[in-house]
Amino acid sequence: MKKLVLPLSLMVPVLIFSQNRKKDTVDRVTDIEEVVFQKKVIGKTNDITNVKISAKDAKGIATIGGGIEGLLKTLPSVNSNTELSSQYMVRGGNYDENLIYINDIEIYRPFLIRNSQQEGMSIINPDMVSTVNFSAGGFEPKYGDKMSSALNIYYREPEKFELSGEASLIGGRLTAGLASKNKKLTALFSGRYRNTNLVLNTLNEDTDFNPTYWDFQSYINYHVNDKFSMSFIGYYSKNDYEMVPKAKSVTFGSLQQPITVNIGYGGKEQDMYKNMMGTFSLNYKPSDQWKFTLDSFAYQNREKEYYSIASSYEIQTFDLVTGAPNPSFDGGGQIEHARNDLFVRTYGTQFRAKFSPNINTDIEVGFKYEKENLNDNTNEWKLVDAAGYSIPRPIDDPRGSSGDLELFYQIAGKNKIEPSRLSAYAQYSQKFYWGASKIFVNAGARVSNWSFNKETIFSPRFQFAVKPDWDTDMLFKLSGGIYYQAPFYKEIKDLDGNFNSSIKSQRSMQLILANDYEFYMYDRPFKLTTEAYYKKMDDLIPYYMDNVRIRYSGKNNASGYAYGIDTRLFGEFVPGVDSWLSASYARVYENIDGRGDIPRPTDQRFRFAMFYQDYMPKFPSMRINLTLVYAMGLPNGAPVFTDPYQYQRTLPAYKRVDLGLSKVFIDSKDKKKRYGFWGNFEELTLGVQVFNAFNINNTVANQWITDYNSSVMYPVPVRLTGRFFNVKLEFKL
Repeated sequence: MKKLVLPLSLMVPVLIFSQNRKKDTVDRVTDIEEVVFQKKVIGKTNDITNVKISAKDAKGIATIGGGIEGLLKTLPSVNSNTELSSQYMVRGGNYDENLIYINDIEIYRPFLIRNSQQEGMSIINPDMVSTVNFSAGGFEPKYGDKMSSALNIYYREPEKFELSGEASLIGGRLTAGLASKNKKLTALFSGRYRNTNLVLNTLNEDTDFNPTYWDFQSYINYHVNDKFSMSFIGYYSKNDYEMVPKAKSVTFGSLQQPITVNIGYGGKEQDMYKNMMGTFSLNYKPSDQWKFTLDSFAYQNREKEYYSIASSYEIQTFDLVTGAPNPSFDGGGQIEHARNDLFVRTYGTQFRAKFSPNINTDIEVGFKYEKENLNDNTNEWKLVDAAGYSIPRPIDDPRGSSGDLELFYQIAGKNKIEPSRLSAYAQYSQKFYWGASKIFVNAGARVSNWSFNKETIFSPRFQFAVKPDWDTDMLFKLSGGIYYQAPFYKEIKDLDGNFNSSIKSQRSMQLILANDYEFYMYDRPFKLTTEAYYKKMDDLIPYYMDNVRIRYSGKNNASGYAYGIDTRLFGEFVPGVDSWLSASYARVYENIDGRGDIPRPTDQRFRFAMFYQDYMPKFPSMRINLTLVYAMGLPNGAPVFTDPYQYQRTLPAYKRVDLGLSKVFIDSKDKKKRYGFWGNFEELTLGVQVFNAFNINNTVANQWITDYNSSVMYPVPVRLTGRFFNVKLEFKL
């Protein structure tokens, strides 16, 4: 009988079937002593769609947001058109369609953030991360009800006392780790601070910014014995954003018809986002076959969005022959006002059990109860004025006459609900031989019910992988199922500001076909991953993208479909460090009220990205990392609340290069002894980061203005940040 147990017990399924590249390696593996296989693997998963992300690479990547999400955005299936936000879109989905977990506990992002520059730090602290698992679709049943992706982060336990930190021109962090002598008690504490004022000053506008973001996290573990342990995760963050715009001048249009808009402002914006989370977990493992986990969690989010900003503008055109400015000006003005308050509290408990009758079989079940409290007060409106009348205005008014004061839009509502949500899942995983080929199967389903809309959804899912007995190292994977987007605060709120209790979950039927090809090139390992997917969607809720905020219509009156192909070449382009190239082509369409297919606001089309690391061979302490992104423009540049069938506007392509240069003065891998003050350091690195190295003026959205002569609406680009040099010092004691 073939030997199956030892090789298949080493790694997650994606790596389980990775054939050793040299035949003599296979012989050595079968001779390893059994103790090796009992090493604890944090964040081990049976999900064959999973992509592992290096926490070390995430800490070093040169992006403004930094962290895990910054590295995710270099994967072929992930898209984002702004560097100021940690949010991302996956395979045609929007920002709200992604699951995020920390230690298997689902977490939430702030809901009211409208502009990318308002967003502070992601809840995920790279300095505390041990393992990062990411699936771009077709994920296993234990993950919740969202249509696009699942990101699961596992925090680490320190093995001894440690103190590390970072200081830069845009903020800093300090992390402390503790461990008792017998390793029964471990604790990790980390605080971060960020102020992006210097970066926002590259926006080429006269605006006073005062954005301050800080948070504190803790992860405490106590191992009572080998079978029983308990842990606690605590999180608190406070983001304050203040903006006082004064003036801005933007040139846009084309070479044949250039246009300049000069805008003057009055008023200010002041926002506050305060988030708290706490989770307490009990883990009991009576034997190698059984594992039980009981989690209790609570999340609270308090958000305020207050602004009153008046603007007046003049639109200047130029003579097509001489290029001189025309003597006449068009102009107008508008007032934007909001007093939005949101309070969200979610608490509950979940129970998970895992039974492994043998090394090749896992049976998992789980049950979750959540109680939700949503208190939403919305008062938001916009007035557009030109030549003494407001827009929209009565059609029969002669041009220039005064008419009734009408708002361009108004959203007002007071909503308070306290629903509960129940969910459960069961899944079965099996590894076995089929002839000479290795097979992996993962199948199961989840069911959930929400008391607010009295809807019960059932989500069957499957994963299948086969590794043929070929000389060429290949793995074929097929996954899919029915995935729902369970509604929450954003989906149930319509364009008038009211909650719709008859809203239903959006549904996506997915099928993903993938291939992993591992090979050697230049005597170094490489892996080429290719995935093709198709999604059939119904009960969709149409939405508008207002910068980075998703505004849903509150109605299930659309259907759609998405398809695409992703590819990534991963490996050691430089010996000893990992890099990769990513490319993808993706389309997503929707059909609203049976009027025909049009691109959704997240229609990605072609995208290319690269993450590259290098060092100087003669001076390995000199290191470099580079991220490059090119993404075709998204079709979400139309005015909010307009008819998408009559008003399509594609934003310009997003192009960006970020560069990180560092000098490692002290490396933990270097065993050379140091004395005196420098002997206290395990690591010490000084780096320079160049954000937007080519100073490309990317566009995140359009601000629409109307002139009084023609009532034509002009799309004024909302630019992103320019080139910025950041200096960063990192240390570890």
